[in-house]
Amino acid sequence: MAGRPKTQQLTVPLGTVTRGTTGTNRLRRSDRRLVHDPRVAAILRRAADPLVVDLGYGAQPWTTLELAARLRTVRPDIRVVGLEIDPARVVPARDGVRFARGGFELAGLRPNLVRAFNVLRQYPESEVAHAWATILDGLAPGGLLIEGTCDELGRRCAWVVLDRTGPRTLTLAWDPLTVERPSDLAERLPKALIHHNIPGERIHTLLSAADRAWAHAAPLAVFGPRVRWRAAAQDMREQGWPVHDPRRRLRDNVLTVPWTAVTPS
Repeated sequence: MAGRPKTQQLTVPLGTVTRGTTGTNRLRRSDRRLVHDPRVAAILRRAADPLVVDLGYGAQPWTTLELAARLRTVRPDIRVVGLEIDPARVVPARDGVRFARGGFELAGLRPNLVRAFNVLRQYPESEVAHAWATILDGLAPGGLLIEGTCDELGRRCAWVVLDRTGPRTLTLAWDPLTVERPSDLAERLPKALIHHNIPGERIHTLLSAADRAWAHAAPLAVFGPRVRWRAAAQDMREQGWPVHDPRRRLRDNVLTVPWTAVTPS
């Protein structure tokens, strides 16, 4: 059952202490996508005892509490545990959310969903694959890992969705009113991609194509950046890019592609 400790639970958390900067509503864009993601909803709804782990929530637990409140709209009885490797950051339980010390080994829990934001950004790229593998090994069957990064105010976000087979999708989400062009998100790419944003690499080609489509849609700017981006994303699809077409109107500008479209060479 999800949430039960492993029989050989590790006593020493795996990982290193990071800066721990955080802030209220910093991860709202990724939370909005999670709540409306059919795959996430299906995993949580079919789980007998749905458990979500927020890994590395930082110096304050605001984003973990927000995640719990938002995911309860999908499954009211969901359990959320915030894990921090720094014991000084572990706070008492509140609002139905528990906090504990833990790292990539997930403190012996078997969650259905793990969110790890702004954690691996502070690690060398060479350690990303091992960290992913360790987290994925601790998931409940069919579980997912959401690993990404964002700026301090949450206006620019990027994350990878992974299952036991590895990375599946990359999503870029940004504030339509404060980001000039899609490639501005390059500085917030996940650690597995940020050093590959150079000519000849797939992620650089994707961002360049997004910028061209954005420029091509400039005549629609008078209707607002959301309308302009919808046209730009459609332009990319017509050019053959496997850009996800959302069924609902979004507050944010969002670009989601299969991982195969950006896999580093």
